[in-house]
Amino acid sequence: MTKSSEIRIPANEITVAKRSDASIVVVGNPNSGKSTLFNRLTGLKQRIGNYPGVTVERHIGFLKTADSTTELVDLPGTHSLSAHSLEEHIAVDVIFGRMEGTKPPDGILAVLDATNLYQGLFLVQQLTELELPTVVALTMTDAAEKSGIQVDTAELSALLGVPVYPVVATTGAGLDLLRSAIAGIRDLTPPRRIRVWPELIEAAARLAQDSSEPLRFAELERLLIDGPTESNKGIVSKLSDTARAQLPGVREELFESEPPIARDARIRYTWVRTVLDKVQKKAPVFVSWRTRVTGFFNKPVPGTLGLFVVMAIVFQAVFAWATPLMDAIDASASVLGAAVFERLGDTAFSSLIADGVIAGVGSVVIFLPQILILFLFIILLEDSGYLARAAYLMDRAMRSVGLSGQSIIPMISSFACAVPGIMATRVIPNRRDRIATIMAAPFMTCSARLPVYALLIAAFVPATKVGFMNLQGLVLLGLYLFGIVMGVLTALLMRKTTLRGPKPPFALMLPEFRRPNLQTVMIQLLGRAKVFLKRAGTVIFAVAVVVWALAYFPRSDGVNPDLDSNTAAAVQMEQSWLGRAGKVVEPVFEPLGWDWRVSSAVIAGFPAREVVIAVLGTVYAVGDEADEGTLSGRLKAATRPDGSPVFTLPMVVGLLIFYACCLQCAATLAIIRRETNTWRWPVFAWAYMTVIGYVGALLAFQIGSA
Repeated sequence: MTKSSEIRIPANEITVAKRSDASIVVVGNPNSGKSTLFNRLTGLKQRIGNYPGVTVERHIGFLKTADSTTELVDLPGTHSLSAHSLEEHIAVDVIFGRMEGTKPPDGILAVLDATNLYQGLFLVQQLTELELPTVVALTMTDAAEKSGIQVDTAELSALLGVPVYPVVATTGAGLDLLRSAIAGIRDLTPPRRIRVWPELIEAAARLAQDSSEPLRFAELERLLIDGPTESNKGIVSKLSDTARAQLPGVREELFESEPPIARDARIRYTWVRTVLDKVQKKAPVFVSWRTRVTGFFNKPVPGTLGLFVVMAIVFQAVFAWATPLMDAIDASASVLGAAVFERLGDTAFSSLIADGVIAGVGSVVIFLPQILILFLFIILLEDSGYLARAAYLMDRAMRSVGLSGQSIIPMISSFACAVPGIMATRVIPNRRDRIATIMAAPFMTCSARLPVYALLIAAFVPATKVGFMNLQGLVLLGLYLFGIVMGVLTALLMRKTTLRGPKPPFALMLPEFRRPNLQTVMIQLLGRAKVFLKRAGTVIFAVAVVVWALAYFPRSDGVNPDLDSNTAAAVQMEQSWLGRAGKVVEPVFEPLGWDWRVSSAVIAGFPAREVVIAVLGTVYAVGDEADEGTLSGRLKAATRPDGSPVFTLPMVVGLLIFYACCLQCAATLAIIRRETNTWRWPVFAWAYMTVIGYVGALLAFQIGSA
C-alpha cells in the first residue's frame, strides 16, 4: 500500500498558481496509464492536431482550476531520453523545447507505473535532470497493492527531489491533490541534480566552459550519450570550436570501449535498484484463480485459441447488437426522404435532397452503429492490455514471415484504419520491416470496408445458425481472416525478394491486465464517431451529390410515356452521364459479372472505398419506386436487360474478394508516400493490390458460375 499521507515536498509548499497558460508535458513509458490519466484530468477539453512537418498526432488538453488554466500536452510514450523511433524523437524534441511550432514546456508531469517502477524510474531520473519543475503521478497503485507491492511515496519523493502523488486514474482517487500540484507547478523549485553519474556531469561541464551560449547540462549529457544527431545538431552549433573539436575525445574517454547507451543503462539501473531497495516492498500474495487463468492464456496455444474466440465474439456482436439501431436509422432516412417529396413535389431539387443527399449519406451513416461497436471492442482490448499480449502471442507467427511481434501492433491498428496503422510502423527501427509491414497493413479489414461487407453479407448471406454461431458473423470473420492471410503472405513475399534481410529481434513489456476506464473509452469512442461522421458529412456528401447529378442529368425527353415508372427510371439512368461512363468501363469488369451500375460505383469509390455505398445508394434510389425500401432489397431485385439477376452468389463472393484486396483509399496512398518518402511504394501497392483483387474476383465469378 502506498503511504500517501507521508508525502514530503522537497521544495516549497504547493500553492495554486496565479499565472495562466502554463504548458505542461505529460511524459511516461508506454502502457503506464499516461493517456488514461491525461483523459481523466482534461475530460472533453481536448484538441487533436499534428506536429509540424510530421504525421504524429499532438494531443492537447486543458486543466482548469479556480485561478488558472493549464495546458497539458500528452506526448508519445518513451522509455528514455535517447530516442530511437520517430514518435520517441518527437517526444524528446518537445521535452527539450526544440520542436518547431511548439513552445518549450513550463514543467513536466512524469507518469510512473507503480507496478513497474524498475522501468519507469529510469526515465523519471532522466527527467529530473532537465532543470524543469516536475511532478510525479504514481499510477496503478490499486493494481500494485493487489500484487503485494508497497511503495513508500514519501521516501521516493525525497530520493527523486520532486513531489510524488499516488493516483488511480480509472477511479479518480488522488486526483484532487494532483490537480492542485499541476496548477502550481510553475511555483515549484526545479529538482536538484542527482549525481547518478558524476563523470558524465564533469564531461558535460568541460564542453560548456567555452560555449558561445548558455547550454543546459541535460542537453550536453544527451549529446555525449547519443553523439551528434539530426535532433541535437542545434546543440552542436552552440559549442565553441574548441568544444566541438574535443567532443570525440571526451566521448571516447568517457565510454572507453563500451557502447554509450549500454553504459548509461548500466549506471542508471544500478541507481534504480538502490532506490527500489529503499522504497518498494513486495509481500507474498495468494495466487488467485484469475492469475492462474491469465498465466494459462499467456501460453502460445491457449492464448492463440483465446484470441480467435475473442475476435469471433467481436464480429458476432457487430451484427447482433447493431441491427435495431441500423433499422431505426434506415426507417428515419426513408421517412425523411418521403417527407421531402411530399413537401416539395417531384422536382429536380427534391430529388437532389431525397435521392442524392439523404439516400447517399444515409446509406453510409446507417453503418455507424456497427463501426462504433467494433471500435468499442478494440478500445476495450487495447486499454485492458490484451492487445499487447496479442503481439506477444503472435510473435512466433510473425517471425515465420520475416517480421517480429513489433509488426503486429500496426497491423492490429489497421483494423480501425490503415492510416494510423501505417503511422504506427514508426516504432519499428528496421527499415525493411517497416516497409514490409506498411505493404501488409492495407490488407487488414479497416472500418471503411465494414459497410461494404455488412451490406453484401446482410443482403446475400442468410441469418441462419451454424451451431451456436450466426452464419453472417462467420462470413465476416472469414473476410477478416482472409485479409490477415493476404497481408502476411504479402509481407513474406516482400521479405523473400526486394526486402530480404536478417530477422529482427523483438522485446515487449507486457502490461498488467487492468479494467478499462469508462471515461477514457467514451472519449476515444466519441473521437472515432466524429471522424466517421465528418467523412460522411464532407467527402461522402460531396460524392453523393456529384453522383446524383451524373445520374439525374441529362434528362431524356424520348422516354415512352406509356412505360411504368420503374422502367422509365431505368431508361433514364442508362442514358445519363453516369450510365454512359459505366457503359464505357463495363467491358473491363464484365468478366467479373458486374454490370455498368456496379462498375460505376466501384470506379467512383477508388478515392475512398466507403463511398461505394453512397454511390450504390444514389444509383439505385434515383427514380426507384420498387417495393424493397432498403438498399439491400434493391440490390437483390437488380436485373440485367434479359431479366437475369445482377447480384448472384459467385458475383457477390468476387465483389467481396475485390474489396478485401483492392487498395481504394487516397489517404492510405498519401500516408505511404509520406512514410516511405517516395511514390514508388504507394504506386506499387495500388497496382499490386488492384491486380490481386481483380484476379480474385475473376476466379470467384468464373469458377462459381461454371
